Amino acid sequence: QVQLVESGGGLVQPGGSLRLSCAASRSITSISPMGWYRQAPGKQRELVAGITRGGSTKYADSVKGRFTISRDNAKNTVYLQMNSLKPEDTAVYYCNVGRMLAQAMGVFPTISDSWGQGTQVTVSS
Repeated sequence: QVQLVESGGGLVQPGGSLRLSCAASRSITSISPMGWYRQAPGKQRELVAGITRGGSTKYADSVKGRFTISRDNAKNTVYLQMNSLKPEDTAVYYCNVGRMLAQAMGVFPTISDSWGQGTQVTVSS
């Protein structure tokens, strides 16, 4: 099991950038995959991006070319760099590991399910 803590959310203008961080309570070297989901008001939670321990990535079509997921095993942290933000990116962003993410990426999970508490991202002028 692992505990996940997100940070880096906030209010940003359209076209701006934010970097979200997900700090894990233990080494992430063997944890795969790791990823980000988001949930906007009145909408279902959706996969934003995932990354395996080998560095393979998957992105939602809506964020391809704008968002980049990365992991720093030395810091036990996964990042989501978000550029060219749009109002429709407004949501609570959650860090995640486990079966659902693994299934979405077509890989086997190496750890049981865990979610962070979420961080709010608001894109508005």
